[in-house]
Amino acid sequence: MDSSETNPDLESFREQWRAEVRARHPEQAAPSQPQQQPHRPHQHRQHQHATAGPSTALRTEPLRKPPPPTKKPVTREYDEDYVPSKPFDDPVHPAQTAGDAGVAAKNEPVTALEHYEKAVEREAAGNLGDSLRLYRKAFRMDDQVDQNYKAKHFPRAKFPPKAAPKADDASKTPAPAASKPDQPQSMKELISSFAGLTIEPAPPPVEGMPQPPCPISTLPDEILVHILRDVAILDVGDFARLTQVCKRLAFLVATEDRIWRRICLGTEFGFGGMHYHWQRQITWEPLTEEDLQREAAEEAAAAAAAAALAGSGVSSPETEQEEDDFVVSNVLDIEKRAEKLADESTANTLAFFNSLYSSSWQRMFRLRPRIRFNGCYISTVNYVRSGMANSNSITWGAPIHVVTYYRYLRFFRDGTCLSLLTTAEPNDVVHHLTRENVSLHNGGQNQHLPSHVMESALKGRWRLARAGDNPTASLSEVEGDVMVETEGVSKYIYRLDLSLKSVGKGTGAGTRNNKLAWRGFYSYNRLTDDWAEFTLRNDKPYFFSRVRSYGVMGG
Repeated sequence: MDSSETNPDLESFREQWRAEVRARHPEQAAPSQPQQQPHRPHQHRQHQHATAGPSTALRTEPLRKPPPPTKKPVTREYDEDYVPSKPFDDPVHPAQTAGDAGVAAKNEPVTALEHYEKAVEREAAGNLGDSLRLYRKAFRMDDQVDQNYKAKHFPRAKFPPKAAPKADDASKTPAPAASKPDQPQSMKELISSFAGLTIEPAPPPVEGMPQPPCPISTLPDEILVHILRDVAILDVGDFARLTQVCKRLAFLVATEDRIWRRICLGTEFGFGGMHYHWQRQITWEPLTEEDLQREAAEEAAAAAAAAALAGSGVSSPETEQEEDDFVVSNVLDIEKRAEKLADESTANTLAFFNSLYSSSWQRMFRLRPRIRFNGCYISTVNYVRSGMANSNSITWGAPIHVVTYYRYLRFFRDGTCLSLLTTAEPNDVVHHLTRENVSLHNGGQNQHLPSHVMESALKGRWRLARAGDNPTASLSEVEGDVMVETEGVSKYIYRLDLSLKSVGKGTGAGTRNNKLAWRGFYSYNRLTDDWAEFTLRNDKPYFFSRVRSYGVMGG
């Protein structure tokens, strides 16, 4: 016999509890409300973070855009806190970890200077808790350890500065010359001076012997440019490093605009591989007919808004009918859609080439915002939290905790991405940030593997902003804005609005597009079709770090 039938007090308590739950959540007690839809057995299963809920069909994508942020983004820039990230080498093989354990034990800091150097290293990695502990220990051992560190890593110049001339000798100082013959040339003049040079063969290994053959020096410029273009398609970094070989190659790399045009218009490293429309669903499934219809409707609404801004701003029934006809007629299949988007991307690139980048393909490649695929973007977040004082402690104050966690974003070329929030450090995460590990640890499986941190990774998709996202702004103003949509917990979808920036000293290509600044962070309720905004009080920007295990093309 059931125990509930023999215990009337327990049964009455259950009924009272159910009545209170129905009174607090009336929407769950009324299944006839319009926002809930009947369950569809053929709908695909939700992602691994979804929990059991009511028998209503969850929307796979938001039906409308998120609201504008309630507060303007913080204008403070973190450029002064930026530390150039070192590239992550290939992961260490598990068989080598046992042998490296003794080496790691020997590398533990012993002296005050070693503790200080270790603290600087931990601070650069973003772990302020360990760095503070090491700083305290170093200063307890030697209160002048910071001066020793400065003398070791930042020594003074070997030669003392020249003394300033005395006031009596001011009249004897000769007047400056009108022009200095040894004045350094500008970069443009220096490159122009290489125009008439040829590729010289290497000198003979022994004086008096003939020079070794150099077949590349006899090639005509047409064939040499073709070879350099193939190198640039395989790896644009290797193509840029050819400037270090000789002056002739440096001149061709800097001035051959046909190669830079191919790089910019191509899909390997250029803007042909950037996506300004969604290419996949959030769960990495192909787009459906419903997705294409929704996209056509958004484009029609953007076109109508632009027309309203240009005209009177009044929408007539005729224009609404034309908008509906536009949606029906512009729903294309996947192949025709890809061709159309490729043509639009090429047209926008050509327009920017003439207007914003002074008709220089090299300048466009360096300065125009683009996503980088050969690494991942990492946000290191530190904040201070007050702890609880121990009743058995003899101290008066309460402890202070320095909390550190990391956000990871990795973009893929097909329009998908991975998002991860964890306390694990980058060295333990970046090499496992792959699609294979997401499937491997789906549902918390294979906890014994080093990549078990990927069990909390979220699938997602990304795209760059286009003119339809903000009809009131020009296309150059929305360039660089990035939209990311990822899975969320249970019935939610997360939306990250970011902006591509560049940070770091120098103007080289290695310091471009290496920062993702926050513009907004939202959650979308798939049951109620509501948006909510997360606060960004502690979150910091993402900074790019190259990961060699991803390869040159970066997946």
